[in-house]
Amino acid sequence: MLEGSILQRLQEAHQDSKKPIRYGVYYKNTLVALCHALEDHILNDHSKPLVIAAFQQGKWYLEEAKRYEDIAQCSQQIAIMAADDSGWLEHPTSKLSNVDLVAINPNDSVAEEWHLIILSPNYTAMVICQELSEADYGLSGQPASDLERKFYGLWTFEPDLVRETALLAIAHIESYNPELGKKLRQYQQAIKPVVVTSEDLASVVSRVVDYLQTGQINISVPAGNRHQILDRNLVSNEIQAFLRMAELLDAADITNPMAATEVVALAETMGQLLDLPAWQMKRLRLAGFLHRIHPLQTAQSVLAPGTSTRYQEDAPSCPLSCPLVPGTQVLRTMPRLRAVAQIITHQSEWWDGTGEPAALAGDEIPLESRILALLADFQCRVNQKVSSGLTKEEILTQALEECRQQQSRHFDPKLVETLTLLVMGLHQGLELPVSSPKLSAGMWLLDHKQEETRKFSEIKTYGSFER
Repeated sequence: MLEGSILQRLQEAHQDSKKPIRYGVYYKNTLVALCHALEDHILNDHSKPLVIAAFQQGKWYLEEAKRYEDIAQCSQQIAIMAADDSGWLEHPTSKLSNVDLVAINPNDSVAEEWHLIILSPNYTAMVICQELSEADYGLSGQPASDLERKFYGLWTFEPDLVRETALLAIAHIESYNPELGKKLRQYQQAIKPVVVTSEDLASVVSRVVDYLQTGQINISVPAGNRHQILDRNLVSNEIQAFLRMAELLDAADITNPMAATEVVALAETMGQLLDLPAWQMKRLRLAGFLHRIHPLQTAQSVLAPGTSTRYQEDAPSCPLSCPLVPGTQVLRTMPRLRAVAQIITHQSEWWDGTGEPAALAGDEIPLESRILALLADFQCRVNQKVSSGLTKEEILTQALEECRQQQSRHFDPKLVETLTLLVMGLHQGLELPVSSPKLSAGMWLLDHKQEETRKFSEIKTYGSFER
């Protein structure tokens, strides 16, 4: 990272943090789509945010200046940093009362960065990246196409991280314009965050995914293999959008902030005990990370009782069930995730057919949905007992017994038997591979060419389910 850059200062602040920042590499076309989605959400949010941006050079600002005229109408204040180019300070948008341009020194490391920081009471988001150096590109050299330029950094909705980065950016602006810096600090301090609902996040995520999907249509991209590389980068970020949404929802639950990662750890181990194929494990893993997203839990279904959802083990691309009802699930905007959305939708079915949304019974319920329902319930019960003063063994035993009492009614009795084996392993010292999703690279969750699933006896220890 460039010395003195905002990204470098953010990285230093989190060097010894218990929650490290995960960075990624993004092509320019991905960043264009991301920034346009985040910017356009301002037009529909009505929250009058503080917006701080860095455009590297004034010419890039000139390309977006008309958009920022519209954004300014819906923003409290906009501050834009860029190396001075002839004409950018004279553009009509720069004359608006709530738009301030900061001409930074071309030798300033921030002149190599691309920032978009949006801070309002109910909407926080940011993109913060810096362009790769000539040395970083390696033997392939710098790309001939502008859209293939690469940037290193991150994007997120996480409120605390956005606020922290906003303060770093304001401090940098203050070194050029103390008066503006003081004004921006006042705006920042006046913004009091509120609890963001899953519906609000779903709206932002849907917009991001839509822009990423249409990014290739709206801009000209090279053909051939390079087109495929750019496309994979866009798809990876579509998945990241959902994972970031799920991560925020987990963090907002102070009573059970590790629910998703612990359910995934349990599901991976159960999947190995059941000898599920790799493609099914991937669907189950992603569904575990996303299973608490509210729009998915309350989605409708077009499945009817009697519908078979059994799979052919040699057909990893077969659908889990029929297509989703249009407009009922945020994940339906991404065809690759429709099967995952259906898994999450049917986690509320009951083995005896009294559940929702389709009153499916027994093996009619997708297997992954049955696994998810049982393990989410088990994890919640364990979490509720952590502060009870019981030993780890007693907590696990009691939670298992409570699940057993609901077998053949709520839960698949065969899966309860498998959970019993899993708990026996935990009693004997088995540690589950609890780990957060790889937010910087989402394609791994969709690539079916995965190595064979590890057997139960070959589990590597990445962490512990124990608190």
